[in-house]
Amino acid sequence: MATLLVHEAGPQTTVQDLGRRGSLRVGIPPSGPVDREAFVLANRLVGNADDAAGLEATLIGPRLEFADERWVAVTGAAMPVTLNGASMPRWAAFEVEAGDVLRLGPAASGVRAYIAVSGGLDTPPALGSRATYLRGQMGGWQGRALRKGDELSLGPHPGGVPAQVRGPLIPDYTREPMVRVVPGPQDDRFTKRGLATLFEAPYEMTPHSDRMGARLRGARIEHTRGHDIISDGVALGGIQVVGDGQPIVLLVDRQSTGGYTKIGTVCSFDIGRVGQVKPGQRLSFKRVTVGEAHELLRAYRRELDDAIAFPSR
Repeated sequence: MATLLVHEAGPQTTVQDLGRRGSLRVGIPPSGPVDREAFVLANRLVGNADDAAGLEATLIGPRLEFADERWVAVTGAAMPVTLNGASMPRWAAFEVEAGDVLRLGPAASGVRAYIAVSGGLDTPPALGSRATYLRGQMGGWQGRALRKGDELSLGPHPGGVPAQVRGPLIPDYTREPMVRVVPGPQDDRFTKRGLATLFEAPYEMTPHSDRMGARLRGARIEHTRGHDIISDGVALGGIQVVGDGQPIVLLVDRQSTGGYTKIGTVCSFDIGRVGQVKPGQRLSFKRVTVGEAHELLRAYRRELDDAIAFPSR
């Protein structure tokens, strides 16, 4: 049986696929990769379906040994990649053989790297998904982050061809991102000054951020009549502003409902960029309309579909 042996796990490496659908209504978040774009591109590079299970590594990557020949791709955060000690490219597919050892070092920029292996990870699904939900101890590998000595089964090897992400489409995680936001649903609970504040000055990522939410620090956002509301549904990218006037961008392991005012919602195509901002780095918000967000989403999807260069193209 083809397996992947974990020699070193890194601080938080988890199995993810594109997420668990239909369970948020009973309090179970979708989970999945924080940076969906980087995850999908890694899978496409090795010939997998977009939703094949792979690994998400946070800040420092794992050291892994392969039991057979595979194609591998590493995308996302700028972690140095070596195979048996030799440097390997990121955002490109490369071959490994039985006994080869892959290692990802500390991230020079970005937070989360993605490792796709041709055939995908064949871990037991939970509620229809292999995505790891850490707080619920569900999915992935025994509902937890990987540990030294874990051995993960791989799916059938589908073969592959050399492929790489086109250079202009590889993100630069050293730059301060401009994140697009649609105001609402409770933007009426903020003063005009408070709403303007969100879009005027950059906010710093704090070390208290995780897969549930990106906690930011910056200019105080002013409410009109308090930060509490009757609990309602929480969308991916919702920006909660609690009593201290600081924004929290809700991510893939978010709660299903919440009783705090939400000043806006980060567009889906910018969620991954939020998740790649290191603590101490900053990001800025830009206001867009719903119509503009739809146009940007269509353009993003076209770009993603044309992101990979194959030998015949």
